[in-house]
Amino acid sequence: MRKLFGTDGIRGEANNYPMTPDLVLKLGQAIGIYFKRHYPKPMILIGKDTRRSCYMLEQALGAGICSVGVDVNLLGPLPTSGISYLTRGLRACAGIVISASHNPYYDNGIKIFSSDGYKLPDSEENILEHMVLEEKLDLVSGFSIGRAKRIDDAVGQYAVFLKEQFPKHLSLEGMRIVLDCANGAAYKVAPKVFTELGAEVFLLGITPDGKNINDGCGALYPEKLQQQVKLYKADIGLALDGDADRLILVDDTYEIVDGDQILALCAKSMIEHGELVDNTVVSTVMSNIGLDIAVESFKGHVVRTKVGDRYVVEKMKEIGANLGGEQSGHLIFRDCATTGDGILAALSVLKVIKDSGKKLSELKKCITLFPQVLKNFPVDRKIPLENLPKLKKTIESIESKLNSGSSKGRVLFRYSGTENLARVMIEGEDLTTIDTYMNEIVTCASEEIKALSSSNG
Repeated sequence: MRKLFGTDGIRGEANNYPMTPDLVLKLGQAIGIYFKRHYPKPMILIGKDTRRSCYMLEQALGAGICSVGVDVNLLGPLPTSGISYLTRGLRACAGIVISASHNPYYDNGIKIFSSDGYKLPDSEENILEHMVLEEKLDLVSGFSIGRAKRIDDAVGQYAVFLKEQFPKHLSLEGMRIVLDCANGAAYKVAPKVFTELGAEVFLLGITPDGKNINDGCGALYPEKLQQQVKLYKADIGLALDGDADRLILVDDTYEIVDGDQILALCAKSMIEHGELVDNTVVSTVMSNIGLDIAVESFKGHVVRTKVGDRYVVEKMKEIGANLGGEQSGHLIFRDCATTGDGILAALSVLKVIKDSGKKLSELKKCITLFPQVLKNFPVDRKIPLENLPKLKKTIESIESKLNSGSSKGRVLFRYSGTENLARVMIEGEDLTTIDTYMNEIVTCASEEIKALSSSNG
């Protein structure tokens, strides 16, 4: 079992293990040595979001890399997708993001991109983890020590790339947009992009102070955005998260539009224009069943993966798909990006709006979302479902009822990857019914897991 890397890099509370300066320093050394083995003259990029702890960790990481003879370019606050793009564009051997994404300010994390802009695979993370935890790493001295310098125009370079993805025959002139940057990494670049494409932009979440990232704002908390869209009579509201790899929308009727709805309307447009590879969308097991029904109605189909944008991207690479994402707002347009990009996703939606001449409230009608109930509850042990016969039988019985006649529905039972929690999701056509089923499943699961945990000591 891995001790440092999870499903999306290393993450934890800043200044507590593993996000301590001493461990991050050694991680930097391991990263530098690893890439020296594969590149004759390696150069590594480091970018970050706006948490106070990013300054501390940036210095530790950079010092570790330089201490083993590798040069570092510091990008400053920039979205995760911008760091991925510049890793490719500047021909770096790796790009490192210091961010805990949508988590509170007191957390932080580190994720690493390869030279191709994709997240480092598990096999390479395992090597780095072994180097950090098990090996004594050799340092260099004298003129062999690496240098660190700042790239002053990183925001400008990324902004140019984003604007180039929006069709030149279209303009955002005449559009009123409310933009919430979550006091995070996109607070400079996102306003620049939408303003320079001609939109009238009203801004939220652009005054980071090291503590207010994701604090009652951004993609996790779009309620204030809804109020501002109504106040300014805007055409659309855009909410990003702390590292701007997620997008949640508010339409012209002030309703929230999630990642599944964005996937559906983009898939419809791409199929109509012959742009969706194999008419295939990749999403996770958490995506609403309404997405499958909608995409099938467009003569396409949905391929599902485990939860996590990492797994979505892996599946997209495997089958050659160019559109994928999650209900949470991670959206990957692989024709021009290698990871989730909230700003790029927003531009893609705005392109559909401009091309079609329709409002977002009308475009989102291409998908009907099923009622969905989610419940987390603590468990003593994560006993596999196949070893829980009562629960398995209960789930099978409920799914049979949900899918009787022309009805559709499903049950998803899984465990958290980081906490002792079980997660249950039920989808169906009637909210009252699935609420009742949820209580039945949680009661059954809790009792059986507790009984088996006790009997096994």
